[in-house]
Amino acid sequence: MTAVTASSGRKVSRGRIDKRQAILDAAFTVFARRGYGQACVQDIADEAGVAKPTVYNHLTDKETLFRHAMEAAADAVMAENLAVVERLREPGDDLRAALEDMAYRMLQVCCGERSRALRRLTYAQAADFPDLIEIVQGRTAIRLGEALADRLARLSLAGRLRPGDPAQAAEQLLALLTGPMEARSRLGTRKVSAAETRTVARSAVDTFLRAYEAAATEHP
Repeated sequence: MTAVTASSGRKVSRGRIDKRQAILDAAFTVFARRGYGQACVQDIADEAGVAKPTVYNHLTDKETLFRHAMEAAADAVMAENLAVVERLREPGDDLRAALEDMAYRMLQVCCGERSRALRRLTYAQAADFPDLIEIVQGRTAIRLGEALADRLARLSLAGRLRPGDPAQAAEQLLALLTGPMEARSRLGTRKVSAAETRTVARSAVDTFLRAYEAAATEHP
């Protein structure tokens, strides 16, 4: 069995890491389906296909399991978003098209079942886990804003966007995307069609470029 080195420097078998991830995935599925209060560790063990003591061997109690499952789900959502933002590394000649493509794909991630479940659980359990919103946002929205700001800064340096505060530009673009989407989805309770999603993406990018697109004379 392959061994890997954990952050603590201790070697851990690959099988143990994979089993832990399977438990976290199963836990998030059960918590999303039943809610924190109604979910039980036996349900999670059954979903993961392991014995109940195995769950406790990896994660000591239900609260710890919930926290780690939420962190893992947030990291998975963020990985999807980072891959989308990375597409701006080579935007090609048509910046508008590249931004619209990125915006549409980002909204698809936002409307995905994992993202919606993550938001739903975060808000539902905020009273019992006061730091949960900060933890999830730190692993998703804040990191996404930073990654997008980096891409926008590079586009500005290349003369494709007007000079300005890239962090503010990223914040505004994300707001132009998520605000209308939350309204159209009725806070995640209504499925938004692909056509509607593309409309939101195009409208957001159009508004964004009215403020930030470089004048023709500014292009190198």
